[in-house]
Amino acid sequence: MKPRQRPGIFVLSEPDRQSFTGGLTKGTALSAQNQVPVRPSDDIAPAPVGQSSPAPSPTHPLPARMARALSALTLAAVGGTMLAPGAAPDAHAAPAAAGKALKVAQSKRGAPYQYGASGPHRFDCSGLTLYSYKRAGKKLPRTAQAQYNKTRRVGRSERRKGDLVFFHGRGGVYHVGIYAGSNKIWHSPKTGSWVKLDRIWSGSVSYGRVR
Repeated sequence: MKPRQRPGIFVLSEPDRQSFTGGLTKGTALSAQNQVPVRPSDDIAPAPVGQSSPAPSPTHPLPARMARALSALTLAAVGGTMLAPGAAPDAHAAPAAAGKALKVAQSKRGAPYQYGASGPHRFDCSGLTLYSYKRAGKKLPRTAQAQYNKTRRVGRSERRKGDLVFFHGRGGVYHVGIYAGSNKIWHSPKTGSWVKLDRIWSGSVSYGRVR
């Protein structure tokens, strides 16, 4: 049957329309099989029929940077602390009093050991820690054992500069110093010696934080 025609309009007969529609459906399916998937980053909307697609614009780097920054801040907030870029984690940052006590002990370098002395020119081990923290505004008991009992226990992985380092023997705590970082302490060791920086020489130590 010949298609009916109107001025300016091309009309298909029913059989021809079915054949034409079936061809379109088959062609669309084949096209879908051969189509290259669009990556999520290729966020380009299709152009209307009769218009050319616009050239893709380069991805702006700012959103990615902002996402990374927000992610880092979120992780810090979940962990319980907000950190500025480059700041040391809270577990290793010395409180103000501990940092001041450490500086006081360091300033006494070379001061001679004297049993029972607590400064300002001579010290025994607990006398040095007592004096240093007193200058930092914190009160400690007189002996190493009493200082151990007074302070809060912290693990080796949690130790900070300014924490007290207690040395243990069969009779209890026999020595104390101030942690200086890098597994070293400031202390006043024994008769004939002086206030100095030494590496921790024993595994029988514990760490106490002044409250």
